[in-house]
Amino acid sequence: MLSHDRRSPPLTLPYPLMCGAAVPPPPPPSPGRPVVPSEPAALRVPLPGSSLQGKLRPGPSRSPRMDFLVLFLFYLASVLMGLVLICTCSKTHCSKGLVRGGAQIFSCIIPECLQRAMHRLLHYLFHTRNHTFIVLHLVLQGMVYTEYTWEVFGYCQELEFSLYYLLLPYLLLIINVFSFTLTCVTNPGIITKANELLFLHVYEFDEVMFPKNVRCSTCDLRKPARSKHCSVCNWCVHRFDHHCVWVNNCIGAWNIRYFLIYLLTLTASAATVAIVSTAFLVHLVVMSDLYQETYIDDFGHLHTMDTVFLIQYLFLTFPRIVFMLGFVMVLSFLLGGYLCFAVYLAATNQTTNEWHRGDGAWCWHCPLVAQRLSAEPQVHQNIHSHGLRSNLQEIFLPAFPYHERKKQE
Repeated sequence: MLSHDRRSPPLTLPYPLMCGAAVPPPPPPSPGRPVVPSEPAALRVPLPGSSLQGKLRPGPSRSPRMDFLVLFLFYLASVLMGLVLICTCSKTHCSKGLVRGGAQIFSCIIPECLQRAMHRLLHYLFHTRNHTFIVLHLVLQGMVYTEYTWEVFGYCQELEFSLYYLLLPYLLLIINVFSFTLTCVTNPGIITKANELLFLHVYEFDEVMFPKNVRCSTCDLRKPARSKHCSVCNWCVHRFDHHCVWVNNCIGAWNIRYFLIYLLTLTASAATVAIVSTAFLVHLVVMSDLYQETYIDDFGHLHTMDTVFLIQYLFLTFPRIVFMLGFVMVLSFLLGGYLCFAVYLAATNQTTNEWHRGDGAWCWHCPLVAQRLSAEPQVHQNIHSHGLRSNLQEIFLPAFPYHERKKQE
């Protein structure tokens, strides 16, 4: 534990948080009268730092309800269950049936004018190139770092946290913004009449997922192996992975390396902010001995401090920090899961498009998926994987863009 100055003024805690040894239990209630707990003098605990003094003010003598925490956990469980169901049903006809059924139900409830407005809005957000999600991404990232700088960074400095430890999120932010910009503006590998022949000789055709002599019905170009036409950007992309609305660009052969760095630094920055914020709250609880206090519930009974009440107490004392901590923790888990999936695809030299169109061997063990698969599925083998080192080198050190420039010169 970090040492602190014992001469600093004491910190006043709310009177419900009373030491069990110093405060006798409440007297038994009189017949026919409700229990009214007494209001003893506030417990004073020394804590370093001028701005932290007075943060914990006298509050109600009864334990507040935990409705917000219950609703948040219910919401989080619903989101996670939804993601599991989407992953389970993504390769079956079950998801399509559910979508059709849900659309029919909503069409009977929602007015037709509102349906057309929602359809236009969704089409604009997800089927046209726009900067809406880029702005949203920057706003959310700015709000998180503003709160981190405004409160967490200052409080941690007063508690004498290591400066290198506190500056790590800013270093990750610089790398993240740089890679995010490169992902947005870099050509993902657009196929044109000028480079069509060059792309046709990069990858071998497997005659299952990518047969030879197939032309794009929109671009009227011969489709190289591992390419796909993006309906949002309206062009064919070499080694197409997916279209990312957060960067307003396709992820292809030439910007996949920047996208992976962007995803890695975004996950690391969210996790780092969560760790620093958690360390601050835990350090504050330990130094002020909040875990040793007691409180009086709605029935006048004396209880020792539990985790649920402690979270509620910290939320009422530092609402913005606790809310930001919950957001970045959920974001860290979601981004961490997607990062593991992206690293797996990079290590095996697959794209998201190929994984989704392929057999998805990991799903064959799931009974919900296995019973709906065709009896004679097409056998697709990954012929582009040549070992971990070669696969990663193909992504992070692509040689073809420079080869193409020399050809054009």
